[in-house]
Amino acid sequence: MSSKPPQHDVDESELEVTTPKTWAAGIPGVLVSLDRAVEQMGVSRTVKTLRLLNQREGFDCPGCAWPEPQGHRKMAEFCENGAKAVAEEATKRRIGPEFFAEHSVESLRTKTDYWLGQQGRLTEPMVLRPGATHYAPISWDAAFTLIAEELNALSSPDEAIFYTSGRTSNEAAFLYQLLVRSFGTNNLPDCSNMCHESSGAALNETIGIGKGSVSISDFELADLIVVVGQNPGTNHPRMLSALEDAKKNGAKIIAVNPLPEAGLMRFKNPQNVAGVVGRGTALCDEFVQIKVGGDQALFQAIGHLLLQWDKIDRDFVNSKTHGFEEYAESLRELDWDRVLTATGLTREQITRVAGMFVDSKRTIACWAMGLTQHKHSVPTIREVANVMFLRGMIGKPGAGLCPVRGHSNVQGDRTMGIYEKMPEKFLLALENEFGIQVPRKHGYDTVDAINAMRHGRGKVFIAMGGNFVSATPDTPVTEKALEQCSLTVHVSTKLNRSHVVHGKTALILPALGRTESDVQHSGEQFVTVEDSMSVVHRSRGRLKPASDQLLSEVSIICRLARKVLGSSHPVAWEEFEKDYDVIREHISRVVPGCADYNTRVRQPDGFVLPHPPRDSREFATATGKANFTANELTVLEVPEGRLLMQTLRSHDQYNTTIYGLDDRYRGVKDGRRVVFVNPDDIKELGFSDGQMVNIVSEWKDDPTGVVERRAESFRIVSYPTAHGCVATYFPEANPLVPLDSKADISGTPTSKSVIVRLEPA
Repeated sequence: MSSKPPQHDVDESELEVTTPKTWAAGIPGVLVSLDRAVEQMGVSRTVKTLRLLNQREGFDCPGCAWPEPQGHRKMAEFCENGAKAVAEEATKRRIGPEFFAEHSVESLRTKTDYWLGQQGRLTEPMVLRPGATHYAPISWDAAFTLIAEELNALSSPDEAIFYTSGRTSNEAAFLYQLLVRSFGTNNLPDCSNMCHESSGAALNETIGIGKGSVSISDFELADLIVVVGQNPGTNHPRMLSALEDAKKNGAKIIAVNPLPEAGLMRFKNPQNVAGVVGRGTALCDEFVQIKVGGDQALFQAIGHLLLQWDKIDRDFVNSKTHGFEEYAESLRELDWDRVLTATGLTREQITRVAGMFVDSKRTIACWAMGLTQHKHSVPTIREVANVMFLRGMIGKPGAGLCPVRGHSNVQGDRTMGIYEKMPEKFLLALENEFGIQVPRKHGYDTVDAINAMRHGRGKVFIAMGGNFVSATPDTPVTEKALEQCSLTVHVSTKLNRSHVVHGKTALILPALGRTESDVQHSGEQFVTVEDSMSVVHRSRGRLKPASDQLLSEVSIICRLARKVLGSSHPVAWEEFEKDYDVIREHISRVVPGCADYNTRVRQPDGFVLPHPPRDSREFATATGKANFTANELTVLEVPEGRLLMQTLRSHDQYNTTIYGLDDRYRGVKDGRRVVFVNPDDIKELGFSDGQMVNIVSEWKDDPTGVVERRAESFRIVSYPTAHGCVATYFPEANPLVPLDSKADISGTPTSKSVIVRLEPA
């Protein structure tokens, strides 16, 4: 990061929602992304790579999980951040042994996440021995032997923790969980635990499947699209094209968010002439600037009004749902004062929004982290489902529930068994398919895994991708937990923070990226992924690998399995590595909905996994119906002089990968340690725009009382957030999120509802 303080150059008057022209998004981003791509890859490599991105014979974007259109695809089927993600992976920059010889681990710990990520691709396996100051080269065979010795020396398989990033392919994920369960544990925490776990918990209970019920074509048919707690312009930019098409077809869009976000206000599509020379498309018909965590109250109020007005799909409610009377009784009387306190909205606006639900015959409800990272996240998502059930908005074209997943194959990884609590049916299928025995005891999720390591119950940590240290809450606690391990292993493409926060012994194992050709004994391979709408399709890298010492994730898992489990293990690991079709044959017999996998995935657009609520209005719940739920309203209590903080991404960032130090949509340049504060709050608290402050989080940790956490040297940026609410970037603000503050039922860290105070730096 620059030594200068971050700059903020957007005039406050320009940030009013009434002047959407200032929120235009689109063509500038394409120019920025092409600039970055050429800088990282060069001109010819940029052209070759981007023309294959999200194409049928190319590779799936390593960024978000937004689906590709069925049928015709544009020549440039990618967004600004997708191009940046590919440029980061396909960069010509390299990190070899000489880099690690020059830089001690201690010196690397002083570098920013941005600096670490910009150094380039890892080229060969590296080891950090006990007491060593520098990583040194190690052969693949020696690395696998070291891991096997550590794992097999444990007193119990449950002392090992196996983390998974959402970018891992279906084939690698299936083999990884097979290895882990063959070893004897269900300790399979993954990035879902920190993002959409709350969605899965709520949807499994209410509709019987933890996935969204819409397809990309439904957006073209919808009358109303509600986007709640989500910023598509930064996190899922290709979604903006779907929203633009929906608007042109007559749909109305409601945006519910504490911050007015650029893409939802006006979108300039760089793929058409109007996006280049025109004013773009005004997307948002109703901006609902809600207080952080107030969404449950909003949807309870909407449900109350729909009941009061008797605007209910009686046929659907009577024939397809359970629990309606209990739900209706719970909302017969509504405490409007509590609703208005929780939401920060007016009764008039809530009534107007409820009327838009009434006017719509086909409604889609979309959401992301803004709903899932609160203590009351699961009840909140249940309330979204309740409103949709009232209107019969599931299992018909143009309508449904749409949790928008972040990482490109996070949904596929769960489908393939990356979960600490897989159902008995799946585990039994594994045993029958491979002639093995797998454990039934539930394993650790992410928070449990950190606690296990910090208390000595977790001794070996292996990560299949990702940047665990920067993705998890309570950074100092997470770092100390990893440092307690006897061995930490990271399968990675690039350097990140997790490589310099290590156990007594540490390994970095460099893997092929999505963009790179994967050639095995049977020839060139492809892998498969599942998008946010249950479509499974191929991804085939085309670039020459960054180093001839890279292995695919599949190869790494198979070779490690042979070392750990021995040559007598009944699973044919060697055959899996030679030919990925063999893996898919087994998947077809184990994973529900994947029959005839190899044939179906070779269709031009792949295939869609079954979804009974979407396909036939059938619900595999305990009642056999869609379940209404009655939920006690949670109103976040914030003491006087305190603010409610949410963490979010900058526009120059994807998950923990930081592409640059600017946030074009929010007017921030050359820095990330900023805190966005409502101008009235700045005045009331006695601060000034641009002032440097420390952020102190306060969490009541009974019985010890209030526990404080600190993050220092943030610049106040005057910004039209909801009153009483502030926003900061992660991972810089992750130290403020208490590890043990998590969502009920799902266990997701509460990164969107942290009580903080500001102090002069």
